[in-house]
Amino acid sequence: MKPGIHPDYRPVVFRDAATGTAFLTRSTARTEQTVEWEDGHTYPLVVVDVTSASHPFWTGADRLVDSEGRVEKFERRYGRRTPRGTRGV
Repeated sequence: MKPGIHPDYRPVVFRDAATGTAFLTRSTARTEQTVEWEDGHTYPLVVVDVTSASHPFWTGADRLVDSEGRVEKFERRYGRRTPRGTRGV
């Protein structure tokens, strides 16, 4: 790798703006904010809008429960098809 052209890859804390959940990982994200982590060290802090702690897919909070089965919904929308072999009778 060429020296001086790559961003600084360092430990960074990401915090979810909605839930306050935070996790420590490595990143090249730039920020002016810092936070003291559980281990006593100070790390750069990046506040993000959505993480797995607040996203509906991961939390299951915004799940659509399908009370009607797929086959029944198809039959209601497009009509029931006749079974094979009974078409010409």
